[in-house]
Amino acid sequence: MANLSHEHQYWPTRSWRTSTPEEQGVDSELLVKACDLILEKELHIHSMLIIRHGYIVADVYFYPFAVSTLHDLASCTKSFTSTLVGIAIDKGYIKNVQQPVLDLLQGRDVANVDARKKAMTLENLLTMSSGLACYAEPGEITLREMFQSLDWVQFTLDLPMMEPPGTRFEYCSPGSHLLSAIVRETTGMTTLAFAQKHLFQPLGISRIIWPVDPQGINRGWGDLHLAPYDMAKLGYLYLNNGQWDGIQILSPEWITTATNKHSTPPDGYGYGYQWWLSSPEIYSANGRGGQQIIVASGLDTVVVLTGGLSDEEGVKRDEILTSILVPAIKSTTPLPPNPDGVALLESRIHQATLPQDKPKPVPPLPPTAQRIAGRTYELDANPLGLSAFSLTLLKPEEALLSLSSRDFALELKVGLDNVFRITPKGRFDLPTMLRGCWEADDVLVLDWDEIGNINTWQVSMSFSNDSVAMQMAEETWHSPITINGRLKQ
Repeated sequence: MANLSHEHQYWPTRSWRTSTPEEQGVDSELLVKACDLILEKELHIHSMLIIRHGYIVADVYFYPFAVSTLHDLASCTKSFTSTLVGIAIDKGYIKNVQQPVLDLLQGRDVANVDARKKAMTLENLLTMSSGLACYAEPGEITLREMFQSLDWVQFTLDLPMMEPPGTRFEYCSPGSHLLSAIVRETTGMTTLAFAQKHLFQPLGISRIIWPVDPQGINRGWGDLHLAPYDMAKLGYLYLNNGQWDGIQILSPEWITTATNKHSTPPDGYGYGYQWWLSSPEIYSANGRGGQQIIVASGLDTVVVLTGGLSDEEGVKRDEILTSILVPAIKSTTPLPPNPDGVALLESRIHQATLPQDKPKPVPPLPPTAQRIAGRTYELDANPLGLSAFSLTLLKPEEALLSLSSRDFALELKVGLDNVFRITPKGRFDLPTMLRGCWEADDVLVLDWDEIGNINTWQVSMSFSNDSVAMQMAEETWHSPITINGRLKQ
């Protein structure tokens, strides 16, 4: 499925080279149209990177996301994890994909063992056909249950079987986490250390965030953070049959097998080894919120998209992809120069970097704001692990939200004048931004955009006497939840 028809003039190990779209057979005016639609529809797309014949022809960052910021890949991580499985097989750490999962993860007292679970293979995990009672709907319910457990690998292995492995596609993020555990178990290295040695370093990827589970196993299903430029390198590696600057990082056989159809999702063309297939020549790594690494082998093209899209916005994004971006790739040879189109594209790329929110007058703060200012509220146990918060009034148009959880302690500025305030170091030391207003005398509403960490929260805090009810909704994944709390005595 890969295409090596173009002649390599360089490898983007250190940096990507750029080109006008027309020089690579791409219509710059259609790229302008795509940017216009994203801005017009106010889609939460954070970046759009288009690489043709190895050259960047469009590199767009929509405010407030910036070129230097890492981004949560969400389930695009799965395609990196499966790649590491392929490398482990190439290097002899794992025999083949037909090895039983229980043989690869020995030394555990596993529940619900029967003939079906004994027959579950590495390939069954790779193709989302494990047979485990693991469910994506509603809201990745089994993944949430895994999160609440003390041992994520044990939790997943203990799941009962619902059918023989290989029978049917059932999206299962906990199964992808088992892949990371298998890499660690068979190589004797953490998944990240193995990736750094055999994948990231050869590709020139050095800025990485990859969280771990309670046992220190990198999350095989999601939350790997990379810059869009480095996301594209995985797609380019696959586009070039696993070869990178004279090094065979991944075998061509694995590339072909991993991007062939092995199972059929209910609403898609096919699924390979943790890769989604749109057609025999187009496959992608897909993640919640609009993360995508699209490899179009017949077009010699890699497209990387990041964002914080809702499901509805994702449909509009797909329409832009199919009706504008794919048709923009018009020729295998250069098109006539179009300096006006290129200039227009550059102006749209600049426009995308500008903030869209405008300041509004700040109404007088209600008595509740003064009463709670600087006081700490302790929160009941909740799925997000939040433990306490306080709100400090810095000036009429700005406040400071101090928020703590089992994983972090943050101090986040909040704009009260309709303008987001960006805090450079949010979760994982990545920027986050908030704005808020008093919807009623005792109700504070916050818009909380985590930018590179995907999540866009709508938070409503209702204060009554010494208690608070905090309702939190999130556009890309989380079901609304209510967290109750009370003033710290």
